Amino acid sequence: MAMAQPESSTSTPPPEEHVLTASGEFDVHDAPIDIRIYRFEDWIAFVFFWALSAVIFLQFFTRYALNDSASWTEEIARYLLICVTFIGAAISVRKNNHIQVDFLYRILPAPLMRVMSVLVDIARISFLGYATWLTFQLLMRIGGQQMSVVNLPIGLVYSVVLAGFALMTWRSVDVAIANWRRKASVLERPELAESAT
Repeated sequence: MAMAQPESSTSTPPPEEHVLTASGEFDVHDAPIDIRIYRFEDWIAFVFFWALSAVIFLQFFTRYALNDSASWTEEIARYLLICVTFIGAAISVRKNNHIQVDFLYRILPAPLMRVMSVLVDIARISFLGYATWLTFQLLMRIGGQQMSVVNLPIGLVYSVVLAGFALMTWRSVDVAIANWRRKASVLERPELAESAT
């Protein structure tokens, strides 16, 4: 008969604890929040997202409450959405949770899967590095042009896109290094996606 092992001190606590008080009501205690898991691109995307939310609220308010829509809100909202998208894409590269097809990895032999996984890492780094270079070239050519409605250079938006591609390239190199060290990727072992940060 197997004896129950004592619970390890390294196990994670439950996300919340329900306690029945003397008055018969439940008192819920949430698990502590750890913001150290977030990286700087998370915070940049957070700022852009809330700026986008504020501009969209202002657009809605001026259009429907004041019946006098602010003309600049649509353009700025579009540009902020672009910023959220490209900085957010860097978060997805870091977490390695972009859409991927892993069907072949279930039927091919392990050595071939390892080679294909390395090729995927190299292709991702190459593509994102080249996209960074192309965005830089585009920024140099049209970055000084003015936006349509707002009197600001369009280069501000392309600078964020460039930063997003550069972050994606950097994070894809990090992911590739992690894959090479553990000799497996998420494509080969989907359970590794749980440990991505």
